[in-house]
Amino acid sequence: MFDKDKKIIFSGIQPSGDFTIANYFGAIRNWVLLQNDYNSIFCVVDLHAITVPQEPAVLRRRSIECAAMILASGIDPEKSLLFFQSSVSAHSELCWLLNCNSYMGEMARMTQYKEKSVKQGDTIRVGLFDYPVLMAADILLYNTDIVPVGDDQTQHVELARNIAERFNHNYSPTFVVPEGYYGKAGSRIMSLANPEKKMSKSDENTNAFILMKDKRDVIMNKFKRAVTDSETEVYYDKEKKKGISNLLEIYSCAKGITIPEAEAECRGMSYAEFKECVGTAVADCLDPIQVRFEALMNDKPALEKILMDSADAARSIANKTLRKVQKKIGFYQFGSK
Repeated sequence: MFDKDKKIIFSGIQPSGDFTIANYFGAIRNWVLLQNDYNSIFCVVDLHAITVPQEPAVLRRRSIECAAMILASGIDPEKSLLFFQSSVSAHSELCWLLNCNSYMGEMARMTQYKEKSVKQGDTIRVGLFDYPVLMAADILLYNTDIVPVGDDQTQHVELARNIAERFNHNYSPTFVVPEGYYGKAGSRIMSLANPEKKMSKSDENTNAFILMKDKRDVIMNKFKRAVTDSETEVYYDKEKKKGISNLLEIYSCAKGITIPEAEAECRGMSYAEFKECVGTAVADCLDPIQVRFEALMNDKPALEKILMDSADAARSIANKTLRKVQKKIGFYQFGSK
């Protein structure tokens, strides 16, 4: 499947609930575009999901729905690998080996750990502290050149680079040192109810986000309630017009055009007309994805075969890297000279 002349990209996404349009515009759609130019490996990171308590039946359902939605969005199993992280045991095994080459101080400095540990109080799980090393293992297993991530993951990519460089220095060149890839369009889709914070499905206000599974009438109603401002003109200004600027960014992503082009199309509209226009664009964008999602979920054997075949291919790549690391560390390998 892979072209030796192409670079490798790896990225993962948690099965933590239904995807929002922020997940789609900011990550998944970028994957779809990148798969044409790179050897692409994508992963549903269910091991990362259990850093917080999960209901087993819910995790299973969310994992398979997550995979189906990624495929429905345009990831082609003929071009890309897509699998469950837990299906490839080398992720967990390499994580332990990298743990023994990582430092408590660098882990304690992770911003997301600091923020999330406050919520867990006295019951902070080791996995929450350690998951950046698992993320490094995810990346380094596949000789990854490029890691598509959001701005909030920059620190984790830097940690993966540091761990790779340290291991290469201590044991001899082993890992490719990866580079982060930061997509611009859709990377900062904000809440419809509060355009000063990022759109999130965990928001208590369900009108603040658009789910990829939301039906057209729900989408239209949520955009009707979207926060704007006291002016009447539609134009882009992230400081003065946060709500309108957010809607223009969403519209540009849904239509596949630039923000200046979106401004030109929407100039002269009333706010009500503009919000209806944005809602229609988003619903039109999601319609075919929802149809493909339903088809995949209604043919579980075919869906599972895609995931199992990808896991087999990923396992073959990952195990080669793992054996190389084990040998360099000094583990005895039977049959080797």
